[in-house]
Formats: sequence, C-alpha cells, structure tokens
Amino acid sequence: MPPDAVVIGAGPNGLSAAIALARTGRSVAVLEANATIGGGCRSAELTLPGFVHDVCSAFHPMGAASPFFRELDLRPEGLEWVEPPAALAHPLDDGTAVILERSIDATAAGLGSDGRMYRRLVEPLARAWDALASDALGPLLRMPRHPLVLARLGLPGLLPARMLARTAFRSARTRALIGGLAAHSVLPLDAPLTASFALMFAVTTHVASWPIARGGSQRIADALAARLRSLGGTIEVDRQVRGVAELSPARAYLFDVTPRQLERIAGERFSAGYRSQLRSFRYGPGVFKVDYAIDGPIPWRASECLRAGTVHLGGTIDEIAESEAAVARGKIPDRPFVLIGQQSLFDRSRAPEGKNTVWGYCHVPNGSTVDMTGRIEAQLERFAPGFRDRVLARSVMTPAEVERKNENYIGGDIGGGENSLFQFVTRPFPRLDPYATSARDIYLCSSSTPPGGGVHGMCGYHAARSALGGALS
Repeated sequence: MPPDAVVIGAGPNGLSAAIALARTGRSVAVLEANATIGGGCRSAELTLPGFVHDVCSAFHPMGAASPFFRELDLRPEGLEWVEPPAALAHPLDDGTAVILERSIDATAAGLGSDGRMYRRLVEPLARAWDALASDALGPLLRMPRHPLVLARLGLPGLLPARMLARTAFRSARTRALIGGLAAHSVLPLDAPLTASFALMFAVTTHVASWPIARGGSQRIADALAARLRSLGGTIEVDRQVRGVAELSPARAYLFDVTPRQLERIAGERFSAGYRSQLRSFRYGPGVFKVDYAIDGPIPWRASECLRAGTVHLGGTIDEIAESEAAVARGKIPDRPFVLIGQQSLFDRSRAPEGKNTVWGYCHVPNGSTVDMTGRIEAQLERFAPGFRDRVLARSVMTPAEVERKNENYIGGDIGGGENSLFQFVTRPFPRLDPYATSARDIYLCSSSTPPGGGVHGMCGYHAARSALGGALS
C-alpha cells in the first residue's frame, strides 16, 4: 500500500517532518541519497581510527532549545546531551578570554561594567524563551503571537552587529564576544539583522547552553530515525531521487533539499513563476573545514578556554568584521574568523586516552578553491602556541568536498541560503506559507525555509504542519 507521504532527505529536518506526520497516524517513507542518514548531522572517523569527528554540525544550542526536540524527548532513543562547563570562549591577544556561560549572572560578572547592559538585552528574552521561540523559530511573515517579546529581539536585532556592540557596550572584550556570535550569520557585521544572530545565540546559551551529543552528532539523527521507525515510518538509504517520476504514489511529498535541487527534481510540476523563484534563490558563502587528531589538549594561552566546548578565534570585533566583509566581497581573508570545537574534552568516547579531536572551519566565498589550512592554523597558533606540534593527523574539506558530503551544501553553504535581510525574512520566497509550493502535493522542508540553518527540526515540523493542513488534510 503506498504511503501517505514521502520525505526526500534524511537530515534532521526531513526526519522531523516525517515524525511530525507519523505522530498523526500518517504512513511515511523517507528516502536518503547517501549510505548513512543525518545530512549535516553525521559523525565519522575522518583522521585516524578511534577519533570520532562531526562531519558538519557539532554544537547544538538550537537543538537543545528547540521546542519540537524538547517535546519529542529523545532520551529513550539514546540521545544524551553533554554540556561543557562553559558554552563558548573567545580568546584575545592579551592572553585572556571572554567566556559565555550558561548562567547569566556568571556571564554578566565576567563582562565587568558591560554586564548590566548585557543582562538588560538578554535576560528578558531568556525568561520568555517559549514565547520567543514560538514566533522567532517559524515563518516571520505572519502576525506574531507574542509581539512584545518579539519586539525585544527585533528592535535591537535589526541593527548591524557592530553598531549594537559600539552603542551598547564599552569594552573591547564584550564587543569581541558580540562580533563572534554575530559572525554565525555569515554576513558582514555592518549588515542589518546581524545583531539578531548575536542576541539569539546569547539567549539560547542561557536556555540550553551549547551542548554536544555524546558519541557524535550522528546520535541525533539516529535517535530521530529510531523514533520514526517506532511510529511505523520507513527509511531507505542509497536512494538518489533525480526526478519526481521516480517516486512512488503518495498524497504528499516533502523535500529536505534546497531550491536549486527542488527545481531540478520537480521543476516540471511547478508554475513558471514558482520555478523562476527557485532559480533566483541566493546561496551564501561556503566553509573550509579542517578536523584534527591531536596529542593532548589544545595548548591555549588562556587556559580558561579548556572549559568551553566552542572557541571563537578572530580577535577584536573589527578584525572579525574585516574578515566577514572580505568573504562577502568574494575575497579570501588573511586572518579568517575560525570556529573551533573541542568535543573530546567533554566526551571521552570521541578519542583514545590522552588524545583529542579538534573540529574547525572558517567562512570563504561560495565555491572557493583556496586552501585555508595554513590560515586556520595560524589563528590557532596565535592563541595556542605549539598547536601544530600536537597534530597527529588532519582531514581537510574544501567547499566542493563539503558539498559532496551533503548535496544541500551548495558551494559549501551549510546554512541553506544567504541570510540577507530580505531573503531571511521572506525565506525562501515572499509567500504566506513558505513551505508550500505551486504544486499542491509538494512541500519544502529544508533549512532554506524558516527558521533557517541549525539542527533543530523546526523547518521539518512546520512543513509537516503545512502538509497536514493541505494535501494531507
């Protein structure tokens, strides 16, 4: 008997969409092109035997704070969140580091005279997380349920991050912290909306910290798959879908792909106008990724960095802004902003005794072919002299190789599309229902839809709700 719905893509959003449908009693089949499920939520021995690396996503503030994941509670399926003592460290050239703690009190205390303003911006949003999440983690082109809460984020959040940092904070240390958080937008820090990324990452820190999945990010996808199967859903791997004609009959099809792939696979089913929109969707910069197996921990000059799961390497906010602006112009930054993960310090299942994994990447122009290994390692040596001496092996992924790992990562863009103000607010296109397409039975459920990138399942959840109110009603 044919299923009610077919989901194409077994990343976190595809699996979440399938679970949301299966929980209503619909029969669901998931098709995955790769040999393993997970999309950007996978782990593998990329360097040496016994060293488990996260292939893409590593730290999951939005995953632990996601309303959908919290409702699911995947602990029975073996998902265990590990919370490092500190969420984030941002080392500086003076040998110290700014620390983002789960505790607002501890974070504010570490920011000195800026602590009061930090608390004023962040604490009300953290207290109202459930209300904020219901509006911010869904379509933005709708009447908010909690307009006053959303305004607390939206009014300062519409500012460029560098403007917010300069007007709200006095210390270069606090401004550097804000710059690093805002750089997750993969936009120039003088662009509108970048302040909202800094605020949201700060808020989710105080709601759920920046945890890792014990055993690797693959465990998140495995837990979602186990829940789906317990609800009667099926998953088929090594199943590449090149056209809608290959799909078995179903009442609804949900695609965990980006607009470019959707147009290629199902373009014949869409109106000319919608097909044109798919073709006009803009992708953002790519990433250049390096994973290391190292002997011992990273030798940070600021030893407090060893408390943090994630470390931002970029120096001052002006340095970070210069790096991200260069990428936006299609240039290679000499001193890139680098994101570092040291998961094995807090999850000893990731590496042999006495050894550690290091996960790192920097932003580059989409499709760049420049080898950034030397520049990334220069930033590591800047804040952790002697790092290179501890390297046992490294695995390097260019943007093209990142895309080969996951076809959704066009040109190395791991966020599902550019986060420019217009495209972010209307993601993927200006439509009242951003998950529905011009074909009544086809839906888009990837990170190219609201609320965008991250392992949180909300894109899939909302797409499933759209299908339940449409083709599956």
